[in-house]
Amino acid sequence: MNDNILYQIALWLLPLVFAIVFHEVAHGWTAYAFGDPTAKEERRLSLNPLRHVDPIGTIALPLILAVTHAPIFGWAKPVPVRAERLRNPRVQMMLVGLAGPAMNFLLAVLSALLLGLGVITSDFLQQMLASFIAVNLFLGLFNLLPIPPFDGSHVVAGLLPERLAEPYRHLGRWSMLIFFTLLLILPAVFKVNIVSAVVMPPFMALLRLLGVVAGI
Repeated sequence: MNDNILYQIALWLLPLVFAIVFHEVAHGWTAYAFGDPTAKEERRLSLNPLRHVDPIGTIALPLILAVTHAPIFGWAKPVPVRAERLRNPRVQMMLVGLAGPAMNFLLAVLSALLLGLGVITSDFLQQMLASFIAVNLFLGLFNLLPIPPFDGSHVVAGLLPERLAEPYRHLGRWSMLIFFTLLLILPAVFKVNIVSAVVMPPFMALLRLLGVVAGI
């Protein structure tokens, strides 16, 4: 592994880990505010990455993607939320789901503003903040896909009639199969790339907008 690969890993893996951690903690804090202390009870409201690391999604997959120069993506252990402990489960589960992407968008905007102020003089830190913007935008948009297990599915479940919402929620048990079908099987076998078709257009538009704010 050469220095260039190590540099790319540092440039993308660290921003990804922090973006994922803030994303998950946002879910937990929102649920806690609405009456569900499950995440707090399991000590998952911490910003300590070690409490959220998934060996595959937070370490192995992002490393492989960084080494192969593929788009960086990953996930952490989901913060536990129990809908029955929320004061208004139907509405508040939607807000808990939206809290993660909202946190990512907020971090992207704050990073762009920080770059735009010109107070960061280190080239490496500037590049890392630029990576942090891109990672947060992509993570936020990707998680808004209205398909289990992504955060957007909680919004769909909250809007559907209960007779349809319940079987829709049960799709979550196939979350890993759905995830890899979307990312690997459909693009490779059927040449259908949902990420390119649905996520990338708004991602590029927002990235250009924040690039103007950041002065890059």
